[in-house]
Amino acid sequence: MRFGYWTPIFGGWLRNVEDEGMPVSFGYAAELARFAEANGFDVTLVPELNLNDIKGVAAPSLEAWAVAAALAAVTERIEIMAAVRPGFHLPAVTAKQAATIGRISGGRFTLNVVSAWWEQEARQYGGVFSAHDDRYRRTEEFVAILRGLWNRDGFDLDGAFYRIEGAHLQPKPDPLPVIYAGGESEAGKTSITRFADAYLTHGGTPDELRVKVADMRERREAAGGAPFSSFGMAAYVIVRDTEREAQAELSRITDVSAGPAYESYQDFIAKSQLEHRPDLRDYSVSNRGLRPGLVGTPEQVAERILEFEAAGVDTLLLQASPQREELERLARDVIPLVRTAGAAR
Repeated sequence: MRFGYWTPIFGGWLRNVEDEGMPVSFGYAAELARFAEANGFDVTLVPELNLNDIKGVAAPSLEAWAVAAALAAVTERIEIMAAVRPGFHLPAVTAKQAATIGRISGGRFTLNVVSAWWEQEARQYGGVFSAHDDRYRRTEEFVAILRGLWNRDGFDLDGAFYRIEGAHLQPKPDPLPVIYAGGESEAGKTSITRFADAYLTHGGTPDELRVKVADMRERREAAGGAPFSSFGMAAYVIVRDTEREAQAELSRITDVSAGPAYESYQDFIAKSQLEHRPDLRDYSVSNRGLRPGLVGTPEQVAERILEFEAAGVDTLLLQASPQREELERLARDVIPLVRTAGAAR
């Protein structure tokens, strides 16, 4: 199992807690990354939203790719996975940015290609927002340009969404960035089967993930592609000395309230095609992070993680609050249990 965490560019992950002690600053992000790579974490996901989906659209947030580039310069080992949404980027420029950050990082830069869902953000920032299935068609073309420029010079593409004529890109990335993607609609899964190297998903139960991993493996094999290199899952984790303390923390962070932090909820539900629709309580934590059930004592959480490993998940992208303290708890109390048990199997 690879352990990853979300870089908190929004000031935290909880819609019901105003101040999580996680400052919206690069200094905090850099501190987390340096701690994480020294204490058993393998990857950090830098999410990309120009508006703050967690604390409300008027709250501060950092720009993902600037943070990713800066993290590449102040770390040595950890994989830096930046989210990218084609409706807000020019693909050839993105290819060059990715190649540059890849060089800065020594080959540790990867991409999570997200087809986007937030119409309000597109209006505010001038992004392209279209019908659900069209977003995936745009994404496929976007990725084709990335790979075209990374692999050859004098690259041309005359597509439905982009036109590239004789484009050159040097220096090229080495190694090529892994492209992760996630989706649950039929259009999304079909598209991802064609263009992604690795598959990511919202949180689910071990049984749900077992079915999902098997389905995506079968789709890939039927399409004649190489097997997905990784299956990752987002999750929110609560580890405490006793189960009672863990459940008390769960109740605290899901005490549902209305307000600015929930203003994206209807947009998210309306513009996404989800296998499991979150209610407001679930929406208190992003990406269905509570559904995996990583809540309890170190032993309980470690055992649950091993269930996901058995289901085919090999990468966890974890959220926790406050992040620095919780990463320390995971590194000390949970990761060693998982790795010891995994080695014994």
